[in-house]
Amino acid sequence: MRALKKTRKLIERNPEKPEAKILSALVVALESEEPFKLAELYQLDYDNFNLALQLLNEWRLDRYYSSKAVLLDISMQLGQLLEDQTQTAPVATDVAAKP
Repeated sequence: MRALKKTRKLIERNPEKPEAKILSALVVALESEEPFKLAELYQLDYDNFNLALQLLNEWRLDRYYSSKAVLLDISMQLGQLLEDQTQTAPVATDVAAKP
């Protein structure tokens, strides 16, 4: 199971527990690009500390893949735009051939 899913389940099961609050704050900080005190991670037990590290790793990978998807989408849109411009451009030989 991916760390993102494990973290979600941990928070859903026991939202009042300190580890859920810390991991939730980490997720919010990552999404909002706000500062997070790393010292809070040291309050987690060993397993949840490792979960936090896995979460950071997956968050970075997912961010990379999201950026890649956006780049692909923009590239496809540009290709479609260029194709549409080519199809709608008047052909000079047709216009010149008419008397």
